[in-house]
Amino acid sequence: MPPSPSADFGPWTPWTTGPRFTPRSLAETLDGGQAFRWRRAADFFEGRWDDRVVRLRLLKDRLEYAAPTGVDPLPALRSYLAAEVDFAALTDELPWRSDPVLRCAIEAFPGLRLLRQPLGETLLGFLCSSTKQIVQIKAICESLAADLGPALPDGSRALPGWERLAEAGEDRLRAAKLGYRARHIHQTARFLAERPGWLDELAEAETGPARERLLQLPGVGRKIADCVLLFGLARYEAFPIDTWVLKLLAQAYGLPAWSPAQLQDFARIHFGPRAGLAQQYLFAAARAGIIRA
Repeated sequence: MPPSPSADFGPWTPWTTGPRFTPRSLAETLDGGQAFRWRRAADFFEGRWDDRVVRLRLLKDRLEYAAPTGVDPLPALRSYLAAEVDFAALTDELPWRSDPVLRCAIEAFPGLRLLRQPLGETLLGFLCSSTKQIVQIKAICESLAADLGPALPDGSRALPGWERLAEAGEDRLRAAKLGYRARHIHQTARFLAERPGWLDELAEAETGPARERLLQLPGVGRKIADCVLLFGLARYEAFPIDTWVLKLLAQAYGLPAWSPAQLQDFARIHFGPRAGLAQQYLFAAARAGIIRA
């Protein structure tokens, strides 16, 4: 996805009270597998969620933002970046003092944050993610948006909603590079289109019952459910275990023969109620080769 070609963007505006990042932690937060519609372009990142298009860049450790002319992105940006959450304090609650693996990951990504994404988009993005790498998931999301999504202020397109996905049919979804995922996404879309309040009810549920509800959806296993809980509902206790994290727990923590259920118990006990934040640090460090996985 190239930068927006058809809309004028307003001037860069300093966000003096916004979250602080390093270049590495900003890139990892926006473009490291939490969300799939951010792209690096020159010295900034351009991203889309819901009906928003925003550019972000760092000036030293401070953010600046820009949006299509006439649009004020700051309220939505504050929510999306969970600006009111003190992630430094949450990080300090993690057991980094006694865990050198976690400490190494935290030191490598100071300022890393967990995004607060629209719930429906989070679910769609991770349904697209099964057995795919981040670059491939991005391509699938762009294909879906280009074919089925509504127009955005810059001339690009948003991700389609569940009603539109239900109307499109499985064959059209397969044409959008979804492969076998098309069946699961179409079935989920039909389910949600017929139950317009289902996601709102999910957001009101406690984490355990919310996970069980997500697991009822076609194509949703424990990893996808925990990603939706963590990145779409800010349930920081959720601990998604993908291939990277599985290998890291096996090698760096010496747990090579543990089952997924045992690893979930380990994460809950060892990392505590902010286990999902620990997971994101470990995931980032493993992908970057900072910790062997």
